Amino acid sequence: MHVLRIGLTGGIGAGKSTVSSTFSELGGIVVDGDVIAREVVEPGTEGLSALVEAFGSEILLPDGALNRPALAAVAFSDDEKRKTLNGIVHPLVGKRREELIAAAPAGAVIVE
Repeated sequence: MHVLRIGLTGGIGAGKSTVSSTFSELGGIVVDGDVIAREVVEPGTEGLSALVEAFGSEILLPDGALNRPALAAVAFSDDEKRKTLNGIVHPLVGKRREELIAAAPAGAVIVE
């Protein structure tokens, strides 16, 4: 399968979102790591379950969604906890990224 993969990088305020939106409007497939990172820890996902198991239910909002500031307070309190967080989320993001890319039709333009 032939696809064109384009890596999109840049600092804060560089216009990555604008470029991504333009590619999407033109039919490109945008594979955004930040979006995927949120997706893999939504309620009902394996990722959220693993985070709760590792860090406790205090990282949840009353509606069962991830309380990101609460997770950050716990997970970034030391290197081992940060490694635990990364060990849970990064593989799930990588797996989902590859699923999205594999599902792209021949001739697609993929922006990462």
